Amino acid sequence: MELEEIKELISFLKDTDVTELNIEKEGFRIRIKRGYIYGPLEIAKTIKPSEEIMKPSYAMELQKEEETLHTVTSPLVGTFYRSPSPDAPPFVEIGTRVEKGQVLCIIEAMKIMNEIESDISGVVKKILVENGQPVEYGEPLFLIEVD
Repeated sequence: MELEEIKELISFLKDTDVTELNIEKEGFRIRIKRGYIYGPLEIAKTIKPSEEIMKPSYAMELQKEEETLHTVTSPLVGTFYRSPSPDAPPFVEIGTRVEKGQVLCIIEAMKIMNEIESDISGVVKKILVENGQPVEYGEPLFLIEVD
């Protein structure tokens, strides 16, 4: 695909309601997307699959690390709190050693404060939710490195 053809496509999109266009032609792929994050029109050329496979990403490495950690999930829908009251210290911090049954946080649901306990012993490696943030059933809250 020639530069003039790409310019024509961009001009065409400016006058329409189309927000995204994907084209694949003779081994060449291009995605043109209209948005306001990086300006009025964003053009992204995709890389060949063979190049993509050869370069492991940081996200893949992070995912492998998280697979070795135990995930504590929310047993109910509500609001996540790290401490028993606004002026009290958090139940746990990153690096805190926890025992099975130790309180990790509180989830408020329908004006009832529910203490969420650790189901394993280990060390808290990540806290995945901000204080005061709403959480869903099954949403990951903590990552714990098991002893």
